[in-house]
Amino acid sequence: MNRRHLMKGVGLGIATSTFGMVSKGDEAVANTYANATKGLPPLKITNVKAILTAPQGIRLCVVKVETSEPGLYGLGCATYNQRPLPVAVAVDKYLNPFAKGRDADNIEDMWQNAYTSSYWRNGPVLNNALSGLDQALWDIKGKRANMPVYQLLGGKCRFAVDCYTHCSGRDLKQIEASVRKGIERGFRYIRIQRGGYGSPHLSKDAHFKEAGFAPKSDSMMEVRPYVEGTVEMFEHVRSTFGPNVELLHDIHERIPPIEAINLIKRLETYRPFFIEDPFSPEDNGYFRLLRQQTSVPIAMGELFNNPHEWVGLMSERLIDFIRVHISQVGGLSVARKIAALGEWFNVRSAWHGPGDVSPVGHAANAHLDLAIWNFGIQESVHFSEETREVFPGSPTVKDGYMVVNEVPGFGVDIDEKLAAKYPLPEHPGYWSPVRRSDGTAVRP
Repeated sequence: MNRRHLMKGVGLGIATSTFGMVSKGDEAVANTYANATKGLPPLKITNVKAILTAPQGIRLCVVKVETSEPGLYGLGCATYNQRPLPVAVAVDKYLNPFAKGRDADNIEDMWQNAYTSSYWRNGPVLNNALSGLDQALWDIKGKRANMPVYQLLGGKCRFAVDCYTHCSGRDLKQIEASVRKGIERGFRYIRIQRGGYGSPHLSKDAHFKEAGFAPKSDSMMEVRPYVEGTVEMFEHVRSTFGPNVELLHDIHERIPPIEAINLIKRLETYRPFFIEDPFSPEDNGYFRLLRQQTSVPIAMGELFNNPHEWVGLMSERLIDFIRVHISQVGGLSVARKIAALGEWFNVRSAWHGPGDVSPVGHAANAHLDLAIWNFGIQESVHFSEETREVFPGSPTVKDGYMVVNEVPGFGVDIDEKLAAKYPLPEHPGYWSPVRRSDGTAVRP
């Protein structure tokens, strides 16, 4: 009898009476389980490996953890689109020998010891590698328990995961058409952007290119065209679609902090659902000033790796939505602790969920969303047919809601042979430079 059959047959624990006493029936179940497991060795990790694939042209990294029980394995997301190769090396050359032979049941112990195994920690490469291991162990735990992972986290707080969609355009007419299409698809939450981040198409004079200061492929944006264009966009969308659609916007840290504060104050009249990433992580000190100036809800955390970056902002109630990239902070084990911290300070979740999160990672986001009380909103995603073939069981989005595959674990599998047919793009992956007119680099 293998462990999955055993757990399914005798249940997950011992029920107690009103006064906490164990009944004879429950004691019999416990004895049955104890006798059945007597002499069985612990479930051991036998191999940890990284799988790189790009069915949508986006660099994905998934970690597969194999165990001593034939056919029992778990999958986790370790996707770091800008640096996938170092993550794969960290998984294959460091986490694999570290994890081999260890007990797959002890997720927290594994996380704590893997976290400090590099001595220095909280870097994005090692955090993503650790996330892949961590999420895969949760996937295994759900399969052994014969339950979806959200059940292991406490069960559902909602029937599905409410999502926002991305709507953009180079001018007001295009933006209006995009928003209308999003509403017709059932979305009630709409993120609006005027072109790319910082609306670079509104800035005209790239003097650094004329001077030969940097490659012509580097893009350019100036503060004032973006700020004025964003205010105009909000006014148009709100006046066109009325008060019932929820509007979001991502500043993406592209303007000086004081300019971001002034912009958010001007946007307050249009009642944004939230404004995302107004400052770079290096400028976290400005959040206190921002809170004193405006009541617009703020989402932050996409670039965070380190607890020192988010704990203070949450505990001091300086942000309203925590928006970390779950693999970037080290996996599901960390994210559920972040969610628990947020509950006590009325900080809601808005986990990062773009195309450069694997379907396994999106499933992890959604399982946590379903189980936490202080869920806020989830970024939606569209998977191509090729991606769904590589990752059967991927979450689906319909009428603005994300739904998970209701099977044990995260519900997502991978076809490794098919994944190998979609190698990473030749471009190694890095964030393309953005500059001011004189050539000054723009963060992030």
